[in-house]
Amino acid sequence: VRAERKPAEEYCAAMTLLTVEILERLMKEFQHSMRRLLKDLCRDFEQNYAADVCTLGLQIDWFRRLGRSFTTAEYSHWKVVGWIESLNDLLYFVDIVVQVRQERSRRDIAEQLRAEFREKFYEHGYADEIFPEGKPDPRMLLPRLTALCQRLAREITQESVCLAPRLACDWVASRRSDAWLVPCDLSANVERVELPGSCAIGTTGVAYEAPAPVRLALTRTGGQAEWLVKPSGIDLLLGDQAYPVVAFGGRERWHWRRLAPVVLRDTPCGRLVLGPTLVYGKDKTPIGVRPTRPEVASRMRRALAAIGSAWPEGDRLLVLLTSRIVPLKAKGVVSFSYRHRPGLSAINCFDRDQLDLIDDLIHENSHHHLNLLLRKDVLYQHDHNQELFYSPWRRSLRPLRGILHATFTFTMGAMLFERLVAWGSGPNGNAAWRRAGLSQRDLARARYRCFEEIESVRYSLSDLDYAGGQLKWLTRGGKQLVGQLADVLAQIEGVMVSQEAEVRRSSFGPALQRHRGELAHARGTLSLI
Repeated sequence: VRAERKPAEEYCAAMTLLTVEILERLMKEFQHSMRRLLKDLCRDFEQNYAADVCTLGLQIDWFRRLGRSFTTAEYSHWKVVGWIESLNDLLYFVDIVVQVRQERSRRDIAEQLRAEFREKFYEHGYADEIFPEGKPDPRMLLPRLTALCQRLAREITQESVCLAPRLACDWVASRRSDAWLVPCDLSANVERVELPGSCAIGTTGVAYEAPAPVRLALTRTGGQAEWLVKPSGIDLLLGDQAYPVVAFGGRERWHWRRLAPVVLRDTPCGRLVLGPTLVYGKDKTPIGVRPTRPEVASRMRRALAAIGSAWPEGDRLLVLLTSRIVPLKAKGVVSFSYRHRPGLSAINCFDRDQLDLIDDLIHENSHHHLNLLLRKDVLYQHDHNQELFYSPWRRSLRPLRGILHATFTFTMGAMLFERLVAWGSGPNGNAAWRRAGLSQRDLARARYRCFEEIESVRYSLSDLDYAGGQLKWLTRGGKQLVGQLADVLAQIEGVMVSQEAEVRRSSFGPALQRHRGELAHARGTLSLI
């Protein structure tokens, strides 16, 4: 498989990678690199895949015009990044389709592509579409890849219109065309967490909900419809029926109900908004998107206030890296985020208490943090996604990528708990903790959680040191990051050493002892060292 997704620029940091100052610089570089990536993708499509552009109905000139409309800051927004990343994926798969058409024997390509999915597309469901039985099937490779390209092209085009509907109408007018017909899917979107029968517009969190008769008609089509984009506005076509959506003229007039975003707080980096609730079924897969209850916003604001008071530096990282939080209602699932949707965090607000919520906010923000570093620097290589390293958190073998992410995020978690303990133990700690919705037992649990993470991170730092030194799987930048995490852990241990006796005397003492015993057992039976 010769095709490669276009990479972001590499970057080797000389400063500590855990501070806000360097993250602000990296964010600016990331924004410029995404702008360049979009330009490169448009040029590559036009120069090398003109026939496929026509077949897939891609409007490259429109994509360019849309790209010029984004502000620099919007190029790091989760919606814009996700849209560009999808276009990048599409280019990759279009190139694979070209190769498959030219090859008589497709088995090698199928096997190589399956390996690529495990390493580069582990967050996506692409493998399920191309290899639904889990095995490379050369006979079905071309039709399945073609169907995937068609799906991505439809989604990319639909999302582009929703990012700037007025601009889309202006573009149609500039072509002296009567209309542009765009297939759309208005069922619930579980990746972007958007309500069924609605369309999210731009990057501010505003959405518009279709009137009840339109939503009813959409249920009969499974959410499938078409946008009719005209110079004067946009209609929704369902069969032979046209429903007005928005009209542009002297003023903008929406025929659908405006759904204002729930703003958790305004920051120098923009708004932090609360999205709808993503609901999972018993099999831990998404089954729907629902409106979020008002009390969830109250809990979120208290948790954010606690982070700001206890750990101002961590709060600055949160302000910089997290822009949208979606509540997750799912038994057995704590939280998650996507590399290709930076700033979007899904967090379980239903089966977790307030201390857990504070922890989960920082945890997902730390994934955004590391993903930004990984966009700027290749931190690991040659590991081939092998599950060799024991994870103290999952209690199973994980690939190097998973261990690096866990070690990074749980080091930040240990920092959080150390700051929370100091905050709760201060002169006004009791009153501050009550205002945050926390109890004295939560303070004891924060002490325990800090030591639990210290032990787990120390365990995995040893494995990362081995991976970098003996296996040569960490790059210079990767080893630098691991060294900085080790320094941070040593600082936390130095601060918390006086608290260990109190943890041992508490009800959490036996749990800490068991945790240490489990890690010792894993080191003796599962370790490569």
